[in-house]
Amino acid sequence: MRPVIGLAVPQIENPYYGMLADLFVEEAEHRGWEIAIEQTYGVAAREAAAVSQSRSLHLDGLILAAVEFDPSWPTKGYPITMLGEQDLGGRFDHIMMPNEAGAAAATEHLIARGCRRIAVVTGPELDRLTVATRRYNGYRTALERHGIRPDPDLRIVLESFSLQGGRCAGQRIADFDRGIDGVVALTDIVAIGIMRGLHDRGVAVPDDVRVIGFDGIRQSEHCVPALSTVAADHRWMAARALDLVISRIEDRALPPNQFTAPFTVIARESTS
Repeated sequence: MRPVIGLAVPQIENPYYGMLADLFVEEAEHRGWEIAIEQTYGVAAREAAAVSQSRSLHLDGLILAAVEFDPSWPTKGYPITMLGEQDLGGRFDHIMMPNEAGAAAATEHLIARGCRRIAVVTGPELDRLTVATRRYNGYRTALERHGIRPDPDLRIVLESFSLQGGRCAGQRIADFDRGIDGVVALTDIVAIGIMRGLHDRGVAVPDDVRVIGFDGIRQSEHCVPALSTVAADHRWMAARALDLVISRIEDRALPPNQFTAPFTVIARESTS
């Protein structure tokens, strides 16, 4: 029987996590390991349960895409590698997305195409460290680097991190009389929704407004227009996370490591 590693993610139906799970299964197969997948819905109790259940099922280790995980929770030395944006206090092996650098690169991509009134579509909370906070900080850094003062009126808060949430944000952007000519979206899913919302109001992408997403999901290439995006190297993430958790299974005394995934900006029709 092959050894088994758990993979706990917020939602399999989310295209980003579905893509990531597929890559983990493929990379694990190359190493002679199996992957057992669980959904946490990004809820603290479900993330804690994923740890305890992995132990009780005698899985060899766990890769956890953490949203609300409290790093002070006892894990009793169980081999865990974390994915996500939280500050884990150096307790765990940790793979992060290139949030600040990627969002800055997305913003600079729009600036290079002549955009000056660039909106950012993000989450409601900026008082704690989340993916939304990190990407918003990258957006601000890029604007300031180019001598553009961040305008709080151009921060569009999502009603939900979904296609529909993005669509509502796109409609609001179109209804604003703010001269917005570029949009940095929190994720590709949100960006796809934004383009639909702009279309609802007769605003053309990219002729009137340029839009760029973040994540590099496979669906972004097949939108109309095809979506420009910040694409992390997800295969690298899967391979590195598996290497980390397998190394910790073999030697639990290893010091924790933290890595940030490399990325590229993929320019497509939505910013051409």
